[in-house]
Amino acid sequence: MAFLKAFGSYLPERVVSNAEIGARVGCDAEWIRNVSGIDERRFAAEGESVVDLALRAAQDCLEQAKMKASDLGMILVSSGSWERQFPGPAAAVASKLGLDTTPSLDVPMASAGSLFGMSLASRLCESLGPILVIGAEKMSEVVEREPMERGVAILFGDGAGACLVHPSNGFAKVLDCGLYSDGAYSEDLKLPFESPLEMNGRSVILQASRKIPRAIASLLDQHRRRAADVAVFLMHQANQNLIARVAQALEVAEDKFYSNIKNFGNTSSASMLIAAAEWSRSHSLQPGETLCFAAFGAGFHWGALLAEGAG
Repeated sequence: MAFLKAFGSYLPERVVSNAEIGARVGCDAEWIRNVSGIDERRFAAEGESVVDLALRAAQDCLEQAKMKASDLGMILVSSGSWERQFPGPAAAVASKLGLDTTPSLDVPMASAGSLFGMSLASRLCESLGPILVIGAEKMSEVVEREPMERGVAILFGDGAGACLVHPSNGFAKVLDCGLYSDGAYSEDLKLPFESPLEMNGRSVILQASRKIPRAIASLLDQHRRRAADVAVFLMHQANQNLIARVAQALEVAEDKFYSNIKNFGNTSSASMLIAAAEWSRSHSLQPGETLCFAAFGAGFHWGALLAEGAG
């Protein structure tokens, strides 16, 4: 059995408006808002790394959980924008938390990495103990590579989110998850080494708007629950129009999907956990209520996870 115990997040201080990023790629602020739902995003400071972002989110999560780093049985870090090929950021984050023997695993997946990490943690925590899952991205470094593509540059921001998965207690019990991958579309969203991000936006949103609702509906059906009964959907914050499409496909009100993309943009694998952390600061899940996570990303990889408020 596994429980969600706490969330945490960190957003850099620098705010980049639509007007600022739009001026660099030749489009106006209103157009950006209309195609994405984004008003602004955060960019990391010069010298602020993926590890720095991840560490701050990890510390926030541990503080919210009232736990120490030494209590952890494992650390999972998801990032698609890590600065080098290897080693990944997980071991460095663990070291900065003062850990020198705790196993640390990298999940180098854009956008869906945190969901896959939570799923993995829910299966491993019974034998390893509490597991800290972190999604951290410095997408500003990616979008600023020349030539800047307006369909890419306007979307992304920097940040980190974290989730503490515990084997015996928390505010919500993990019920189940469904994970999927399809490499047939791997060329439609990719980031070659030292090159700009390449995205077939039409293919990405078409596949995501089909695959995410199916993954959610399948999981809900397995547990004899309806989409209308879900208290809140915490989804990867890719695009507000995509969130609206998923809500429509599931025949639920769009406001059931918590959204903060307006303020932070698409922070790839960090976005779902940043949204969860923000949601949890002002909301509480009642016993028996259903919480649904969902994500879709490069690969393509996608899926959903269900949790239920613990009594």
